[in-house]
Amino acid sequence: QVQLVESGGGLVQPGGSLRLSCVASGGIFSIYAMGWYRQAPGKQRELVAGIRSGGSTKYADSVQGRFTISRDNAKSTVYLQMNSLKPEDTAVYYCNAKRAFTSWGGQDGYWGQGTQVTVSS
Repeated sequence: QVQLVESGGGLVQPGGSLRLSCVASGGIFSIYAMGWYRQAPGKQRELVAGIRSGGSTKYADSVQGRFTISRDNAKSTVYLQMNSLKPEDTAVYYCNAKRAFTSWGGQDGYWGQGTQVTVSS
């Protein structure tokens, strides 16, 4: 019964930045592993960044060094700071919450509705 609402997507130029936010409700946020996934046209949904309840993080190779995931448990919010954006980052970005962590990138858990990120000049 966890609800996730993403925001912050939009159209940006290559090299620009965006910060995505995901607000959770209906659960105890601090105990959930949170993740950002994305799905580009013609591709499977993939893990972009994840953060466990203890703070450990995981990033896709394609975003390593450019994106940062963080969480604010007091606000029940997870963020994805995206810098140096590239056209290949264009996708719908989804927030995910897992009560029990099993592995990075799993498709289980709760999902938000997604927010569109378009990187284009």
